[in-house]
Amino acid sequence: FSLVFSLGATKDMGKMLGGDEEKDPDAAKKEEERQEALRQQEEERKAKYAKMEAEREAMRQGIRDKYGIKKKEEKEAEAQAALEANAEGSLTRPKKAIPPGCGDEEEEEEESILDTVIKYLPGPLQDMFKK
Repeated sequence: FSLVFSLGATKDMGKMLGGDEEKDPDAAKKEEERQEALRQQEEERKAKYAKMEAEREAMRQGIRDKYGIKKKEEKEAEAQAALEANAEGSLTRPKKAIPPGCGDEEEEEEESILDTVIKYLPGPLQDMFKK
């Protein structure tokens, strides 16, 4: 079978099986022209879609203006600006180490807490703590 196949093989089959191909002298030039045509088609396609998207965006903007809708980016920018405005003072203001009224009179505060607890105890237990 292989003997018959190899004898009956045509020139095209020899190429497919890995035989020597005929060299086209203009192959490089044709390939370059083909690549250039593909690039040009791609640029035309991109230009077409950019134009279509610009038309769509103009229509969207008209709808936004008509109904008073803001773009997502605009909303985010406004929210970010509001956050920055609110946080502006707190980021730069020096923090006080101890808030006023805390830690100055520790013993009195502890006594007042103890007194408060004693008030809620039953009578005989109050007498024990007061002594």
